[in-house]
Amino acid sequence: MAHRLLMLGCTTMRDGVVVSSVFFAGAVLLLLAARYVVPPSVPLLGHIALFFALILMVMAPVILISTFLLSVFPGAREKLEKCEH
Repeated sequence: MAHRLLMLGCTTMRDGVVVSSVFFAGAVLLLLAARYVVPPSVPLLGHIALFFALILMVMAPVILISTFLLSVFPGAREKLEKCEH
């Protein structure tokens, strides 16, 4: 089962980049919402939005780095050479 999770292909490379960019864009939107949209009368809601923005901001590079590390594993080059870019 674990070996199947480490399989890298053309679609998983693209999916990793797309998910990472969506996480980063979501983090930026949450930061802006916490700053400008959340009313000051509800201070806890702003902190919750900032917390989730921080989590998304941390997860975006983690996904990119893990996708890169999977691409440099032995045997991944043959699979990635078959991709149509």
